[in-house]
Amino acid sequence: MPPASDGSETTEWRSHLLEHSSQLAEVLSSTQRIAVIGIKPEIVGGPAYYVPEYLQSAGYEIVPVPVYYPDIAEILGAPVQRSLSTVIPPADMVLLFRRSGDVAQHVEEILAAKPRVVWMQLGIQDAEAAETFARAGIDVVQNKCLMIEHRNARH
Repeated sequence: MPPASDGSETTEWRSHLLEHSSQLAEVLSSTQRIAVIGIKPEIVGGPAYYVPEYLQSAGYEIVPVPVYYPDIAEILGAPVQRSLSTVIPPADMVLLFRRSGDVAQHVEEILAAKPRVVWMQLGIQDAEAAETFARAGIDVVQNKCLMIEHRNARH
């Protein structure tokens, strides 16, 4: 029979679900290397290109991990990685540019990579994946634009 619990073990993981601006600012200040799953090349454009481009210009090292575009070898001047398992050294953060319904297919790969933070871009959320990451001790941000939060943290 398991030991009696005061309930703290069941809710402690929730502390890894970050929402407050002070938590986001701390994540931004302690992050250096960001692996971007779902990044798009410049010729395609859109937020999955210009947000990582902005972050790179702000001093972050961007590691492109596109889901499509098998013929593209480089994005933002960095060699493309086809899996988080080839990102060496590992990234501090995994930034997801995937539809909410596609997040689940990346959970095992992300858990194996053990980033400090998983950030799901604005419009992207997956409560089950977020709980899985949080229970593994990984901080999670959902449904927030990293570029906007970075700009807000600077002011």
